[in-house]
Amino acid sequence: MSAPDLHHRGVADLARALAAREVSAVETAQHFLGRMATRQDLGAFVAVDEDATLAQARAADAALAAGSAGALAGVPIAHKDIFVTTGWPSTAGSRMLAGYQSPFDATVVRKLGEAGMVTLGKLSCDEFAMGSSNQNVAVPAVGADQPVPVRNPWDTARVPGGSSGGSAVAVAAGLAPASTGTDTGGSIRQPASFCGITGIKPTYGRASRYGMIAFASSLDQAGPMARSAEDCALLLSAMCGPDPDRDSTSLDRPAEDFSQGLAGSLGGLRIGVPKEFLGDGVAPGVRAAIDAALAEYEKLGAKRVEVSLPRTELAIPVYYIIAAAEASSNLSRFDGVKFGHRASQYKDLAEMYMKTRAEGFGDEVKRRIMIGTYVLSHGYYDAYYLQAQKVRRMIADDFQVAFRDCDVIAGPAAPTVAWALGAHSDDPVADYLADVFTLPGSLAGLPGMSLPCGFDGGMPVGLQLIGNYFAEGRLLNAAHRFQQATDWHQRTPTGF
Repeated sequence: MSAPDLHHRGVADLARALAAREVSAVETAQHFLGRMATRQDLGAFVAVDEDATLAQARAADAALAAGSAGALAGVPIAHKDIFVTTGWPSTAGSRMLAGYQSPFDATVVRKLGEAGMVTLGKLSCDEFAMGSSNQNVAVPAVGADQPVPVRNPWDTARVPGGSSGGSAVAVAAGLAPASTGTDTGGSIRQPASFCGITGIKPTYGRASRYGMIAFASSLDQAGPMARSAEDCALLLSAMCGPDPDRDSTSLDRPAEDFSQGLAGSLGGLRIGVPKEFLGDGVAPGVRAAIDAALAEYEKLGAKRVEVSLPRTELAIPVYYIIAAAEASSNLSRFDGVKFGHRASQYKDLAEMYMKTRAEGFGDEVKRRIMIGTYVLSHGYYDAYYLQAQKVRRMIADDFQVAFRDCDVIAGPAAPTVAWALGAHSDDPVADYLADVFTLPGSLAGLPGMSLPCGFDGGMPVGLQLIGNYFAEGRLLNAAHRFQQATDWHQRTPTGF
C-alpha cells in the first residue's frame, strides 16, 4: 500500500492492511497528520498534538508486532470536541471551557483506544453541540487566530451541517478515516448527509454518555462517522456496551459485533416511507435522489410500503422545548466557581456569575438557556414542558405503529442539501427547521443513520434509515447492501 492511497482507504481496509503489516501505524498517522496540516482552511480541527498521536501509533505498532493488538489497532480516528480527553483540550466549542484539560477519557474514547485506535486530534463542533451548521463556534481552529466556521469540502462556501460538522468534514476531506460524533437531534445524520459520508446514531443508551459534555441528557447519544456502513459497524462494535458504574442512562445490554450480519439478503425487507417525509418542503433534487435510492432497494429485493408519522411537524417545537430545558439545567454548572472561564472583574458573587456566563456562552447557547429556563419556570412548566413530554411519547408511539407494517423507515436526512455559510445568520429558526426529519427518531430514542445516495446541484444527499430499538444490525445490513450496489459513498470532493 503506497502512502498516497492511505486517505482513500476506509477503516476496514486500513485495519486489514495494518494487521497484515503492509503499512505501519506510524506511517499511517504521519500521512493523516500531513493532510491535516495542508487543509487547515477547512477549520475541522481545534486541537492537534503530533507527539501524542505518534506515541499512540508506536504503541499500536508494538502491539501488532507482539500479536496482542485490538481489532482496530493503528487505525486513526479524530474525536468531536464534546468528548473529554486526557491528551487534548476539551472545550465543547465554547469559550466557557477554553483550555480545559480533562483528567480522564470519555468512555467512548477509552473503548476505541482499547481497540487500538490512534487519536489524531479534536474536531470542531457547534458550541455545546447546539447548532445545525457548525457556525456557532467560539474556539479557534488549528492554524486560525479567531473562531472560524467549518467549511464543507464539496463547496467551501457552504456549511458542513452540525453540530458534528468538524467530524463529517474530517472524513469527507480524507483528513481522518473515521471520527466520533454526537447526535441530540440529528447531529450525526444531518452533517453526514451534507458531506456525503456515512454516520449512525445507535439506540439511546447503547453507547455510554460518560465523559460526553452534556447538552440534553435524555437525547444525547454518541456514534461513529466514516465512509461506509462496514466501517461504521466496526466502530460501533467497539464503542457500545454497558457502563453502569459511570453512566446511569447506559443500557445493560452486551456489546455486539455489528459486522456479522452485513452481508445478509434484503429479500422481503419492508421499507416504510412516511408520506410526511416526502412532502412539499423537500427540495425536488433531494426527493429525486431518495426515490432513486428506494428503487435500488427494490432491485435488491426489498419492498416499499407507505407508512405515516403524523406528528412529524410537532417534533420541532417538542424538541426545542425539551432540549432547551435540559440544556438550561446541564449548563447551570458553568458558573465560574468550579472550572472553566471566570470573569476577571466583578464586585460580588452574583456579578461574577452573571459576567462569567455572559462572557463564556455564545448567542445560541444563551438563547437556548433562556428558552429552557422559561419553560421550566413556575406557571409555564405544565403549559410547555409537560405538554412537550406528552407529545414526545405520542411521537414514539407513532413509530411503533409504523413498525407493525415495516422493518425499517426511510426518507431524506434533511429536506435540502447544505446551504451557504451565513445564509441563516439572522434567522436561527431556519436552522431548526432543517432537523425536521431527524428529530422524531431522536425524541423516540431510536437508532438512525444517514448514507450517501446521490447529489443535488453537485452537493451530496443523504438517505436516512431509522430502525426499531436495538435494530442497528438491520440498519447497517441495509446500508451495506446498498453500498455494495452503488458507489455514492466512494465519491470524494474534487481535490481531496
